[in-house]
Amino acid sequence: MYLLLSILLSMVLGYLLFVLGPIVGGIAAFGIIVGSLFRGIYLLNDIRKRLASDSPVEKEVQKQQVTEVVPEHLKSPGDYKKYLEGKERGF
Repeated sequence: MYLLLSILLSMVLGYLLFVLGPIVGGIAAFGIIVGSLFRGIYLLNDIRKRLASDSPVEKEVQKQQVTEVVPEHLKSPGDYKKYLEGKERGF
């Protein structure tokens, strides 16, 4: 139903813009298009803000559990390289 109403209103608006002439109709059509684009950008920005605020927050307990599980040789790239060199030598 809403689609049919939108189509009918768009047809009426198109006819009115056609009757107004090329200058006034063009300016009005440009205003409608640019206004719709700005509204879309505003809504996308609002959605992004809402999704960012709803994202889960990492708790301090989770951080501690992760650092306790990770072996010492995997915490930094330099230590991991030393670990691999020692493993190749058989240590």
